[in-house]
Amino acid sequence: MADKVKIGFIGAGKIFAEYVEGCRGFHALEIAAVADMDYGRAVEQANRFGIPKGLSVADLLADPDVSIIVNLTVPLAHTEVSLAILEAGKHVYSEKPLAVSREDGLQILRTAQARGLRVGCAPDTFLGGGQQTCRKLIDDGWIGQPVAAVAFMAGHGPESWHPNPDFYYQVGGGPLFDMGPYYLTSLINLLGPVSRVTGSARISFEERIATSQEHFGRRLPVEVPTHVAGVLDFAAGPVASLITSFDVWSSNLPRIEIYGSEGSLSVPDPNIFGGVVQVRRAGSDRWSEVPLTHGSDMRRGIGVAEMVHAVTAERPQRASGDMAFHVLDIMQSILESSDTGRHVALQSTCDRPAALPTGLLPGTMD
Repeated sequence: MADKVKIGFIGAGKIFAEYVEGCRGFHALEIAAVADMDYGRAVEQANRFGIPKGLSVADLLADPDVSIIVNLTVPLAHTEVSLAILEAGKHVYSEKPLAVSREDGLQILRTAQARGLRVGCAPDTFLGGGQQTCRKLIDDGWIGQPVAAVAFMAGHGPESWHPNPDFYYQVGGGPLFDMGPYYLTSLINLLGPVSRVTGSARISFEERIATSQEHFGRRLPVEVPTHVAGVLDFAAGPVASLITSFDVWSSNLPRIEIYGSEGSLSVPDPNIFGGVVQVRRAGSDRWSEVPLTHGSDMRRGIGVAEMVHAVTAERPQRASGDMAFHVLDIMQSILESSDTGRHVALQSTCDRPAALPTGLLPGTMD
């Protein structure tokens, strides 16, 4: 790809620095501007990271040089901001989740389709070396036919360290909507789309106490479930157990394991790009570490770069809006199953994203 594509950011909060550093590692991307509701913060971050423009949101939306905007706002603002980006005639790549409701997610996808634009969405960690190595092992038959899986995210919430923990306990937050997209996207990459879910969820504590330096002692009301257990029936046949929790002080649970007819696969943390991959095949008395088949030096921003290559090549993108909507549908359906006491059949689906080729040069996608 000879020409770089100019991108901008809306939202200059905690995750912004990771995206800037990550996006600068890809030849296809040129960071042109950053905007924030707090104009002063946009200017400050632009100066800090050597970005040409610190702008108001309105000015970034009107900038003719920027063709893709990365939406890094809080979950409750994702829909409003993503729609504004699309209405401005630009492709949007959003932080997860795509939206906080199916209706909002559908509105984003339909607006993009009507305008001939693309929607991409985090997480893009499934494109990292650890997850892509696991994908290759499954595709190459190392564990035979996948039959089951487990996925666990067990911690005690972000109030001890995050400078703005409130939104984690508001609509669009909680362990399922905050961390679930990493685990669900990984499972979809490895096993394909989900057809039916069952769930149980609870709010274990009605308020949390912030212990971070910025907000020590402040009480945080809890609006969303903080411990969620789900069972996922995949369209291809496997059944997976999922737990996401902000109520666990410590555990020895694995992150993700895939169980096949010929062996088991230990999948690394889906919130990182590398990690240790292990396989234990039928008849073996031990786990064996597998060297990564793909580079482990990827960072946040690979989804944006891959989106640029997909637009240029007029092919489907991997971190797609359709997959992000399917993840959103799964999460909402788990909570609805808990509320109704019934299985919920998924109304959405998505394609299993194409595996990345091996041997990519640093900073490239094709």
